[in-house]
Amino acid sequence: MASPKRTVRAKHETRPSVLVTGASGGIGRAVCQAFAAAGWHVGVHYHRRKAEAEKTLQAVQVTGGTGSLYEADIRESEPVRRMVEAFCRQVPSPYAFICNAGIAASSLLLRQSNDQWADVVQTNLTGAFHCFQTMAPPLLAHGGGSIVVIGSRAGFHGSTGQAAYAASKAGLIGLVKTAAQEWGPQNVRVNLVLPGWQQTSMSEDANLDQRDWQDHALRRPPAIEEVARTIFYVAQLDDMSGQVWNCDSRDL
Repeated sequence: MASPKRTVRAKHETRPSVLVTGASGGIGRAVCQAFAAAGWHVGVHYHRRKAEAEKTLQAVQVTGGTGSLYEADIRESEPVRRMVEAFCRQVPSPYAFICNAGIAASSLLLRQSNDQWADVVQTNLTGAFHCFQTMAPPLLAHGGGSIVVIGSRAGFHGSTGQAAYAASKAGLIGLVKTAAQEWGPQNVRVNLVLPGWQQTSMSEDANLDQRDWQDHALRRPPAIEEVARTIFYVAQLDDMSGQVWNCDSRDL
């Protein structure tokens, strides 16, 4: 029996390339810097926060990579298609895509508005669906590659006041595992990374020193730089797909 086909990179490609959605701050920026530190070309996606995305691009260039900006509302399929096509014109052959874009909304379940629910699910889950549909074809065409999705422990356990967020992140688990099965024979790997709690613009406004970390074996959350390095590592694994990688010290 023939061995599974490994990723084939074009000979004229000088840098491996990655497109990171939701790269205008927080985890997305740290992920971009991790890839840039290894000399990758980084596509920096944003929707509304262009100034912050430009800061990410500057950080990519300072860190040692090259990069370019891409604006798209991932809630709609057509902007995502244009973004991915523009990225693929920029690079000889894409190697990895990081689906990081997401939003949260705090509201108890009985008080959750229809609009708030729809916005979170449309961004976090449907947005990932749009990305998958446009990101997979170029990877399939070039002999394989990697898609890493940023999930949340809330998708496994729920979270008080985060019904829409938890439901959308739970949906990502099924999406990732299904895509991994469908595209695995063509060497496209799809995995989910849980970054743990990070103090970003999307998370609650809290002082880390005042939080109770008793549910963490290490009594602390993971450093964002370590999370970014983990995502960078997972994106390059040739023989892992359809898996969930938890970055903090809590049980799943």
